[in-house]
Order: sequence, then C-alpha cells, then structure tokens
Amino acid sequence: MKVILLKDVPKVGQKNMVKNVSDGYAMNFLFKNGLAEPATPKKIKNLEKVKLNQETEDQINQDLLAKNMRSLNGATVEMQGKANEKGHLFKGIHVEEIVAELKKQDHIDLKPEHIELKHPVKETGEFDITAEVGKQKAIFKLVINAI
Repeated sequence: MKVILLKDVPKVGQKNMVKNVSDGYAMNFLFKNGLAEPATPKKIKNLEKVKLNQETEDQINQDLLAKNMRSLNGATVEMQGKANEKGHLFKGIHVEEIVAELKKQDHIDLKPEHIELKHPVKETGEFDITAEVGKQKAIFKLVINAI
C-alpha cells in the first residue's frame, strides 16, 4: 500500500515521502498513530505542489540570507556598557546582546549560535566578530564604548 508520511518514521522514511509499505503496517500502526495517510492521486499531486512551494521558499530564504550576510560583512555595530577607568566592563557583553543590537541597528535577524564568540566581551574597544550561517560567513566590527 502506498502511503504519504506525515512525520519522520524511523526505518521507513521522512516527512512528505511517498512510500510503499505493507497493508497491515499501514493500517495498524501508521494510520492509527497519525504518521501517514493513504496516497491517493489527488494527495500525491498536492504533495508535489507543497514540495515545489517549499523549494521556492528555501531558495528565497537562501537569497535573503546571502544578502544579509553581504550587508553584515564589514559593518560596524556600536554598543555601550558601564566601565571603570581602565576600560574593563562591569558586565560582559554576551552573544544574545550582540544579536539584539544587530537586529536593532542593521535589521539583521541572526540566532546566537550563528555568532562565533568564545567568551563574553569584557573590555571597551574594537573587536572583529565572525558570523557564520551555513556556508555564508561575515566578519563585522563590534565597538564597545564606555558610558
């Protein structure tokens, strides 16, 4: 029996795949647990449309990501923090704060795991920060000023 998988099923296939499985397995396990549905010609046609839309959306997201990374490359992000006379910050600047500032200043929405920063920044000055999303890489300058 041909089925369309609604979720990833170990040793069977991934979501949105059309698979041929035994009738008993389909009826007693896949359908009852909401993991699959019967593959009718109409549903297969709809699935192809969904896959095409997903591919188009993925391509648009990749293009947008490439544009954002190009605009981020070489950009300068300025932040402020309380510091003593020697330039040491009282509170370190963490990745989450850098991401929020990027979103605020340059309207670039990154996740904290995309920014490579081993330790919080604890001094004033200029720092080169690397952001990497997939194969796209950008280096921007982080400037920390004392308040």
